[in-house]
Amino acid sequence: MKINHLLKVICLSGVAILGSCSSDDDTPDTGLTAPATYVFERNGETTVSFSGQTTRIKMGEEILNAFKTETLDEATIDAMFAHVEGANDFSEADLNASDKSVRSKTAASQDYFSDNVTDANAIKAEFDAFIKGQVDEVFPNWGTTAVAGTPGVIQEAGGGSDRYVNAKGLELNQAFNKGLIGALMVDQALNNYLGVTILDQTNNSRADNDNEVLVDGKNYTNMEHKWDEAYGYAYGTSANTANPNPTIGDDDSFLNKYIGRVEGDPDFAGIAEEIFNAFKLGRAAIVAKRYDIRDAQSAILRRKISEVVGIRAVYYLQQGKNGLEAGTVDFASVFHDLSEGYGFIYSLQFTRNPDTNAPYFSRTEVQGFISQLMGGTNGLWDVTPATLQSISEAIAARFDFTVAQAGSTN
Repeated sequence: MKINHLLKVICLSGVAILGSCSSDDDTPDTGLTAPATYVFERNGETTVSFSGQTTRIKMGEEILNAFKTETLDEATIDAMFAHVEGANDFSEADLNASDKSVRSKTAASQDYFSDNVTDANAIKAEFDAFIKGQVDEVFPNWGTTAVAGTPGVIQEAGGGSDRYVNAKGLELNQAFNKGLIGALMVDQALNNYLGVTILDQTNNSRADNDNEVLVDGKNYTNMEHKWDEAYGYAYGTSANTANPNPTIGDDDSFLNKYIGRVEGDPDFAGIAEEIFNAFKLGRAAIVAKRYDIRDAQSAILRRKISEVVGIRAVYYLQQGKNGLEAGTVDFASVFHDLSEGYGFIYSLQFTRNPDTNAPYFSRTEVQGFISQLMGGTNGLWDVTPATLQSISEAIAARFDFTVAQAGSTN
């Protein structure tokens, strides 16, 4: 499925410092220039800043590594997740010195959770439970061969990777990883920093941006910074944050990685460019005080980033289904795919449909899918291809793609 640009970009001298642009005769004239790269300056100095997002992505990477270190205890990993400034939780001194934490921003968006503390706390507790399960159930059985009802290790066929699963066949590290894509990166980007509550109302953002009132001691307006923070959750650890698409998919284990994976599927080629272009044009619109264009780009980002989550959920369910239908079932590979699928299903509750301003799937619907996936006595050991197909079809039906497209490659 090729994705067409929704807005035409035309260069105007008023924002020429932002760089070059291209045109598309099939799309409407916005009267605004998008930069060739994500470079924005004021008085010769950058106005772009998303260091907090880079920090949390790096913290997340170290937490994922901790899930693979069977000598660690629960308190150690919990401390990494809920880091306190100055605590010696990470390998990098800058991370230890930071006042940021992953847990504090998990299920913490203004739009979805400011008035929904019950769900926010429940979600945080679910991530705590992934950590506890890894330490209490998986680590003590690191050398045990896993079978239905017994946690341990399974090796992929042909001498492949070892997969460490709980008693129901779930890789808790994958559930944590892919679930965090939704609960942190997607939720903060789509439902916090790209929301009008944050963009327009925080600290008089709209009025300050109109008058170019800068944040104290900084070179950016509050609105510029909030948009950049959303950008940081996609590209904060990129090799070149001004031009990230040459390495898209290789820069972290979270949202960046899976934008790249979806881009690598010929059915969705172009989605990485569309996401990047929407970020650039939206930021240019903030500089130009064109909030209609900004909001149009926010809608594109909500739709396309949500699609990334939906596509990967279906992809992994289909890979697991194919594995179960093979002549000889490689349970290690199947459970690895389905554990990733579990995490992306979990992340669906944090997506944002711009037509409804609600997630593509409610928390209740997501819990229903997970119950179908894990609800048998032995969880993934019992799941059937028919169940995986049914969930796949239900997910694809909410989006503009088919099961065949999402499940086909990459």
